Amino acid sequence: MTRPENDTFLRACRREPTPYTPVWLMRQAGRYLPEYRRVREQAGDFMSLCRSPELATEVTLQPVDRLGVDAAILFSDILTIPAAMDRGLRFAPGEGPVIDYPVRSAADVDALPIPDPGEELRYVPDAVAAIRKALNNRVPLIGFAGSPWTLATYMVEGGSSKTYGTIKRLAYDEPAVLHRLLDKLAVAVTDYLNAQIEAGAQAVQIFDTWGGVLTPPAYREFSLTYMQRIVNGLRAVNDGERVPVILFTKGGGPWLGDMAATGADVLGLDWQTDPADARRRVGGRVALQGNLDPTVLYARPERIEREVARTLDAFGPQPGHVFNLGHGVNPDVPPEHAEAFVAAVHQLSRRD
Repeated sequence: MTRPENDTFLRACRREPTPYTPVWLMRQAGRYLPEYRRVREQAGDFMSLCRSPELATEVTLQPVDRLGVDAAILFSDILTIPAAMDRGLRFAPGEGPVIDYPVRSAADVDALPIPDPGEELRYVPDAVAAIRKALNNRVPLIGFAGSPWTLATYMVEGGSSKTYGTIKRLAYDEPAVLHRLLDKLAVAVTDYLNAQIEAGAQAVQIFDTWGGVLTPPAYREFSLTYMQRIVNGLRAVNDGERVPVILFTKGGGPWLGDMAATGADVLGLDWQTDPADARRRVGGRVALQGNLDPTVLYARPERIEREVARTLDAFGPQPGHVFNLGHGVNPDVPPEHAEAFVAAVHQLSRRD
């Protein structure tokens, strides 16, 4: 596979010098873009959009064309794996994702199939291949998956949760059952990401959205252990070059040292983590990604520019920084503010 014309993102992931700090946004293709909303309406529903390689390609390229970001990220959802495990995933208006058949027992876990990315999830590698072709080597393409712990929270809770009481009860009362579920999910996520890499993904990110709700011992036992297995199992090479692996745990600031020891190339930071402290704690072992507060994008462009400058200063001039938000773009952000954010990163970080 040919190296992209703009490879600043890949170089930053490898902690190599770059002429400016590359930037992309988590959830950069989404509801804040009117062009996305038009395609979503055309698709009929969210999962139909995800399952159409043609439409997924169109929305993946929208922020590349509009914002000028330095990487595209596959348009999909972290819950494609539970959906392929026949748990009755649907997206209810005003509720978010709902799992009609939650996993609550050892029998439920034993009945789960491990989906084949070449069969039940074929639409995802097909979308990766189509996006790579449409990008025409302009910028790299990032693939992704949810972490086993995060997928398990939705599957056990039956959807979103404020307390995570059901899965935490399982963790404390029946840890062996939860470990069996996490084992299956780790295999499924590893296969899924390998299929994305084989189809052309040039970096992959593991989204551990709910790792931060755990205690330190529980995080290491139920989340980090399984992300480590995935990192170990990835065939992360394209054209003789390693495909960078990014770990992002929302609320994971306390465990950055442990995360850096997994062998991942990049750690994503949420907006509650101090970049300078993160630099001190991980040293030169990994690149760092982040971490502007997503709500800054509600502010006027001149204030966005000031916050970008402050964040760049906190990360420092050394190589190995990918600028991003500390979580995803909020759906009511004005698109012009996202454009101002990307432009500010490029302008203020330029070193040539």
